[in-house]
Parts: sequence; C-alpha cells; structure tokens
Amino acid sequence: MKYTLPSLVLIAGLGSAVPALAEPTSVTVRVIAQDAKFIGESMGSARVELRDVETGELLASGLTSGSTGSTPLIMETHPRQNIKSDSESAKFNATLDIDKPTLVEVTAFGPLDRPHTMLTVKQQRWIMPGEPLTQGDGWLVELPGIAISPTTETSKGKVSVTAFIELMCGCPITPGGRWDANDYRVIASLWRDGQKISEHSLDFVESPGVYRNGVPFAEDGADTLVIYAKNIRTGNSGLANIDLTPPKLRTQPIIP
Repeated sequence: MKYTLPSLVLIAGLGSAVPALAEPTSVTVRVIAQDAKFIGESMGSARVELRDVETGELLASGLTSGSTGSTPLIMETHPRQNIKSDSESAKFNATLDIDKPTLVEVTAFGPLDRPHTMLTVKQQRWIMPGEPLTQGDGWLVELPGIAISPTTETSKGKVSVTAFIELMCGCPITPGGRWDANDYRVIASLWRDGQKISEHSLDFVESPGVYRNGVPFAEDGADTLVIYAKNIRTGNSGLANIDLTPPKLRTQPIIP
C-alpha cells in the first residue's frame, strides 16, 4: 500500500496524539510530631491529602495508621539521613495514577483526637510516574505544635484552669523524663475584645503533663481564655482557646 505525503503526516500526527498511559506510583506519607514521634492511631491519626499542584486534582486522601514508632530509633539517631521509622510506625499509603512528572502537594493535619490544637502543614515535591516514594521514611512531614486539652471551673471570683499538655503524638511530659516538664512553660491569659487583660503561669501538678492554677476572674471582665504552652529549649509551641461568653450571649456556636 502506498501513502501520499499528506497521509503520512496525518498518521504521524495521530501517533503523537496518543495519550501516555498512567503508571501506578506508590507513595508512603508519615507525619512526625516536632520534638517527638509519629502521629498515629493513639491520637486519632493525622489526615493526609495529596493533590496535583497544576490542576488541583485530589489524587489520594486518608488517615495515618500504626504506632508512634520506636523511641530509640526516632529520638536517639542524630544524623539527618538516618531512617526514623520501622514497620509499625504510623503511615498513609497511596497509589497515584500519574502519566507525567507531577508536582504533588501534601496536606497533613491533626491530631484528630485533639481538636483544640489541630494544625495543618503543606509540602510539595516532584513525583515521577512509576517511581515509588516508599523508601526509608517515605515522604516525611513534620507537624509542629503541642496538644492542649483544657478544662475550667469557676468559683468565688476565680477560674481554676487545668491543662493536659502532651506532644502531638501523645508522648508524655514528665519531670526528668525524655520530654521533661521543666522544659515547658504553660500560661493562661484572659482576653476581652481582642485585648489581653491578665496573664498567669500554670504549675506542673501531676504526671503526665497536668498543669493547673487559679486565675482571678470577673464574670464581665473576659470573653476568652487562652492557654499557651511552649518548649523553652526548642521553641515548639501550642495554643488552645476557651470561650467564656455565657451561652445565651453567644452569637454563634463554639467550634473546638
């Protein structure tokens, strides 16, 4: 069979128009708490989303599953290239169907069981079709923050503030421990219309991570209680708000 020049051009054009086939590409994402260990099921996990930066398409999403990992492996290895995870360390596995080099953005937020202090981080990296991102720790995302679970009780002009403080992975704060209570400063402050009225330190009273103090309080003097915790060695910090407005005066529901 003979082809004319226009026919050959058309055939060549059709061949070049055939779309590339997507290749399944495995990705493992781990979320590690600043100063501490992996965020897994013990803290309600971290949620992970993977998106194509160019198109905004959601490529995969889900929760990390597994344990906080090996304390010696994570906390006692100093070189940056050392692998921190083992087979039990919490992770999210996904398979992406991509047909070209793709700039992917990961969003991780959590821990889901500590809604007062959940945080979100985003990172980007290039992923090649068919080239798995599973070696070592996979895609390792660090989540800063300190988890704070506060409770209050108001009586005789004071509000008794109790704050349960822990790392974002749930690692315990204890006197002289690996996460030493002496390294943490916890402050409760009262605010009215966006202005700070007073500030008071909370004292460590019980292991693990219980801080407490009485804060002078006038019922019409503040609408928000802010609890702030900071590691004075590393600078890692967390914050939780409590709305003190009487329910009947609130203009919208309180969302933790």
